Amino acid sequence: MRKIIVLIALLGVVFFAPCTTNAQQDQQQLEQIIADFESYKPYDRKAYPLGLFTEAKEEKDAQFAKGLLSRLQALDTSSLTETQIISKELLRFRLQNQVDEFKFKTFLNPIQADQGFHLNLNYRIKPILSYADAMKYLNMLNAIPTYVDQHIVLLDKGLQLGISQPKIIFNGYGSTYDTHIVDNAEESSFYSPFTALPSGLGTRQRDSVIKAAKSVINNKVVPAFKKIKNYFETQYIPSTRTAIGVSETPNGKEFYQNRINYYTTTEEYTAEDIHAIGLAEVARIKSEMELIISKVNFEGSFSDFLTFLRTDPQFYTKTGNELLMHARDIAKRIDAELPKYFKTLPRTPYGVKKVPDAIAPKYTGGRYSGPSSDTQPGFYLVNTYKLESRPLYTLPSLTAHEAVPGHHLQGSLNRELGDSIPKFRRNMYLSAYGEGWALYTEFLGNELGIYRTPYEEFGKLTYEMWRACRLVVDTGIHAKGWTREQVVDYMTNNTALSAHEINTETDRYIAWPGQAISYKMGEIKIRELRKKAERELGEQFNIRDFHEIILEQGTVTLPILEQRVNNYIKRKK
Repeated sequence: MRKIIVLIALLGVVFFAPCTTNAQQDQQQLEQIIADFESYKPYDRKAYPLGLFTEAKEEKDAQFAKGLLSRLQALDTSSLTETQIISKELLRFRLQNQVDEFKFKTFLNPIQADQGFHLNLNYRIKPILSYADAMKYLNMLNAIPTYVDQHIVLLDKGLQLGISQPKIIFNGYGSTYDTHIVDNAEESSFYSPFTALPSGLGTRQRDSVIKAAKSVINNKVVPAFKKIKNYFETQYIPSTRTAIGVSETPNGKEFYQNRINYYTTTEEYTAEDIHAIGLAEVARIKSEMELIISKVNFEGSFSDFLTFLRTDPQFYTKTGNELLMHARDIAKRIDAELPKYFKTLPRTPYGVKKVPDAIAPKYTGGRYSGPSSDTQPGFYLVNTYKLESRPLYTLPSLTAHEAVPGHHLQGSLNRELGDSIPKFRRNMYLSAYGEGWALYTEFLGNELGIYRTPYEEFGKLTYEMWRACRLVVDTGIHAKGWTREQVVDYMTNNTALSAHEINTETDRYIAWPGQAISYKMGEIKIRELRKKAERELGEQFNIRDFHEIILEQGTVTLPILEQRVNNYIKRKK
């Protein structure tokens, strides 16, 4: 008997050892591919503090991505853990997009209506906490002229190939660079970090830093923005296209479908599918809006009610500080409700502050800006420009979306996952997931109790309507030949957004094909998965457990998210 047992044991070793070895090899290969991706350095970052932006560098990146994709494809996933399989799929998705963006030469069009290479410099303005910070910030300022020159080369190449933004989005674009053309360095927003240098700096260090700051702003930063102004106004804008739909550009139809796939993180939908979904959502939400209009006993048409919301002084503040106070109050009320709905809350705090003046005119009503380091908080940015276009009745939805439980909560948890996931995933952002989650939290606001009046409930619906309208107008612009006027009219007739917001949003959809559809498509999927879990689990359903499943692996594609929820339901049953 003892011999038989020994023989069986030996057979076990012979049979199972190769499988264990293969499993370890597959895991090690995946770890090596991820390590190669994360350690990839296509340029000397000390030489280019703002990055290297050339066609040669983009081609090098694309070839590197293709090589890693081949290695991923050859990998056997049968022995990988769930987290490893998710990492593999997310890396594949990211690398494929890198290859696709080079194919469609998106790097030749590095600007949008409210974003772009020169606008992004505003986000580089950060507090200086040490002498090392000061040196790093000065290096960044010194790099701005090279950064600008590189992008002008790319923009010129784009014009030659018919790849540009349409002329129509550039109305008022001068504000994006004129603000930085100043006569005195101290008037520049880039100088602001030097007005609050840390007390630990000695007098000699402080004097040298301030002298260097004034010199670089006067001699490099301001001239760079003058060059931007001259280039846009004399060369770029006059040469841009008149058609607003991307489908009318070279390879535009294929590119738009590619963007639909990317921003929905699936290959399930065509532009026609999304347009139809949008029309159905608009009809559903409008019926809910009409119930609220009846509830407040408003006498007049739907259009009359929207006009009332856009013009009645009770819905608007008189100062920017007052608007910020309202936003902070809502944020703190939500903070108190979070433990009821979430098992895990982020360690990183967030603040509420206004959108910088330099970007406010073309900026959205609010946005979240994540921390740039471990010593920085996140920020919920509230736009205080043109207060007559910033209604209070939408502020609860905006706060839930941009701060908590929206972008700050989700993004911070993602970054705080630590070594449980690879570094590239902690910094990864996919709109269908991130924006879908943030829009879902506006819906969750009903349960959080943040909508205290019928008008705030209507504000929640008008924000949801806004995202539903995006499905209609984005596909209308880029697949159906809609004009800008059609888009503005459709948004005006169906949402309570101000005329200013409608116009800035319309330019954004024109300039950024496909991104606008990610919000509603992601939210639809999360709400669909929640309904499924509630239906199948009944009394076993727990909202904190459900949210943990949605958030605990960080950013994922919608197919991965659906699989995770399905597995959760099976385990609970």
